[in-house]
Amino acid sequence: MNLLLFAGSLRQDSYNRKLLAVAKELLSEIPDITVTVADLKTLAFPVYDGDIEAAGMPESVKSLGQMIQAADGLVIASPEYNASISSPLKNAIDWVSRLRPVPFERKPVLLMGTSPGAFGSIRGLGYTRAPFETLGSFLYPQPFAVPKAAEAFSPTGDLVDPATKQKLKTVLQNYVYFAHSLSGK
Repeated sequence: MNLLLFAGSLRQDSYNRKLLAVAKELLSEIPDITVTVADLKTLAFPVYDGDIEAAGMPESVKSLGQMIQAADGLVIASPEYNASISSPLKNAIDWVSRLRPVPFERKPVLLMGTSPGAFGSIRGLGYTRAPFETLGSFLYPQPFAVPKAAEAFSPTGDLVDPATKQKLKTVLQNYVYFAHSLSGK
């Protein structure tokens, strides 16, 4: 099973990139899982603009679309911006949704995130569900959020609390089962 992971944050040292790195490590322990990580910062999408689209779909959008199309599932770690979806993630979704066929359609998606606040991006993940539902993705019903991100990660980027890491491992294992049941792989 091929999983594509990406963060909804562009900042190099973002907590969500750290969470994604921990998820990648835990997923690598599961047999028959291949993990690819996409970087929205490197892909450098312009802000969605119909005039740019009319002039020709940016290659970076086509590239992410191909990665999504090739994946059996998506794991996305995203912060919340003002208790809502992060703008880099929303922009990526908007661009990729313009491709045909729509790469997000029928893709199992796990949403997770972290933020410095006590809710750990859970409010934003609620809003993040909407575009994926509209595009026909299959959302894993249990998002995963890590509160107080500034305290949650060690200097090396690992989760400090063993119980939080174990919970993430369980969510990832359950998500793989969910994605597997939908893809038949």
